[in-house]
Amino acid sequence: MSYLRFDKTLMANLRDSLPKEVLRSNRSGAYSCTTIVDCNTRKYHGLLVVPVPELDDENHVLLSSLDATVIQHGAEFNLGLHKYNGDNFSPRGHKYIREFDSLQVPTTIYRVGGVILKREMMFQHFENRIIIRYTLMDAHSETTLRLQPFLAFRSVREFTHENAGVNRHYDLVQNGISTCMYRGYPTLFMQINKENEFVFRPDWYRGLEYPKEQERGYASTEDLYVPGYFEFSIKKGESVVFSAGLEEINTDTLAELADFEVSVRTPRDNFYNTLVNSAHQFIVHREHEDYVLAGYPWFKCRARDMFVSLPGLTLTNNEVDKFEAVMRTAEKAIREFMEGNPKLSVSVTEIEHPDVLLWAVWCIQQYANFVSMEKCIEKYGQLLQDTMEWLRTGGHPNFHVEGNGLVSCEGRDKAVTWMNSSVGGRPIVPRTGFIVEINALWYNALMFSAEVCRQAKDKKYVKQLEAAAKLCEKNFAPMFFNEYGYLCDYCVEGYRNYDVRPNMVFAIALDYSPLDRVQQKSVLDYCTKELITPKGMRSLSPKSHGYNPMYVGPQVQRDYAYHQGTAWPWLAAFYMEACLKIYRYSKLSYVDRLLVGYEEELFYHCIGTIPELFDGNPPFHGRGAISFAMNVSGIMRIVKLLDKYNEE
Repeated sequence: MSYLRFDKTLMANLRDSLPKEVLRSNRSGAYSCTTIVDCNTRKYHGLLVVPVPELDDENHVLLSSLDATVIQHGAEFNLGLHKYNGDNFSPRGHKYIREFDSLQVPTTIYRVGGVILKREMMFQHFENRIIIRYTLMDAHSETTLRLQPFLAFRSVREFTHENAGVNRHYDLVQNGISTCMYRGYPTLFMQINKENEFVFRPDWYRGLEYPKEQERGYASTEDLYVPGYFEFSIKKGESVVFSAGLEEINTDTLAELADFEVSVRTPRDNFYNTLVNSAHQFIVHREHEDYVLAGYPWFKCRARDMFVSLPGLTLTNNEVDKFEAVMRTAEKAIREFMEGNPKLSVSVTEIEHPDVLLWAVWCIQQYANFVSMEKCIEKYGQLLQDTMEWLRTGGHPNFHVEGNGLVSCEGRDKAVTWMNSSVGGRPIVPRTGFIVEINALWYNALMFSAEVCRQAKDKKYVKQLEAAAKLCEKNFAPMFFNEYGYLCDYCVEGYRNYDVRPNMVFAIALDYSPLDRVQQKSVLDYCTKELITPKGMRSLSPKSHGYNPMYVGPQVQRDYAYHQGTAWPWLAAFYMEACLKIYRYSKLSYVDRLLVGYEEELFYHCIGTIPELFDGNPPFHGRGAISFAMNVSGIMRIVKLLDKYNEE
């Protein structure tokens, strides 16, 4: 029984099926993404979307879509679906869909009269190649299949339009063709594992429309180039494999390759396994380095997201080797940054923010918790000591350990925390001075580092770290804990910001808390009453000034709402961790009920994964990036933590 399955009733109703997207990646930065009815609704959608480093650091859509047409007795039935200007859909192939499921790979069953056709889509691991297998499950007469490729050859941030500059030339290769629309792009090889006829019939399909771009206030129409079509006969029970990639392939190997790619997928047959499948898509290997992509389809590797996400994406599934591989890349970034290199040799961005290295320490702490302290000291002890010493002695240009033991940062002119939305270059939430989660992370880092040094028998450094931690603990509550029983978000020059925000949850969720038990419960109570929703923690309480929970409209409007009430699942993961830490077994059923809201989300937005954020008010619609690493990671950590408590 498939976990992610949708029947013909839903598939035929575009209002319900069109918002559901499906994502596959190849673990090296390329991806395939569209809707479950194969109608592209974003400029980021495409069957083969790959990085082209010779041009820029963006992904590029090469093969936008592939329309299949079933031909019997001279009658043609096109299974494709495209949206055009004026809310017109053509050729409306979704009406032939009888079932869609994604147990191992996205699989669609079409029925056209007596013809039943199965289509399976898979992305080859570590190769820029999309593989599509068509199987004729039933037919009562001779059947021909026609495949018509729609080409874009453009950046995911741009559109292509009909022009005279397109290169229409193609070369014949084994059972297919190779072509390249524009100079500077790689050649696209389209091949089939069966003899076929390619009919050269170049044309432009004009005015395709992407409704998701309309919703976001962007341009939304483009034209796509169709060089012709492939045509071949197919018999009942026969499977034919189509390949589109950047290198020619021996088509005799395509059937075996398709079988292999299906076999190595984690079956998406339950909540956790589906999250594991999603987690694998964020870990990418590129140019001998391993990274965590912050999300799809537009994010790159951001340092903070990498450190927050890495433990949940890897250690919870006992994939220690993947954790260590990414940390090798991360350590290069950390050391180069601490050495003052203006440009990192690895593709990690935003490492300069003051909380990032504290998240790196937290990430190493999770390795110690999941693997062992001994192994942690062996692999990361020196990195940890060097990082903490660099921070303590003023190495970071925007990380200042003040005389009261707390850390201050300058964030008036540039956003320096995860609340990083800006308009006109100015932060919308200008958090500056003593910032609550940075100081909670600092205290946790001091205490963990002291424990590491204690285990490593470094008594001198233990005393220094413990003294710094005690001073931080002594002044943390007087600085942040207010008369209402929760934590101020930041304090600067005698001003205390009383906005009720989720950043205070870290002061109680991390392994070491600078608050006493009574204070921890009081803070958790405020988080429960004003911030928690079924889809995440609100970034601002509805009772606070400026509450704006709906992430809709053009870019500026969305920027103003980004951290002013929208709900974030990764924050809720820390909230649930705090609940179990403080109340232990009495909160097991409560946390279990909260997880239901995230399991439901696997069937909406982008199926099998969790989007970037949600509206802060009902019905809590998913928004932003369709798949977000910190959210998937956070929920995976809580599922495993809940299992641990249940076992106990």
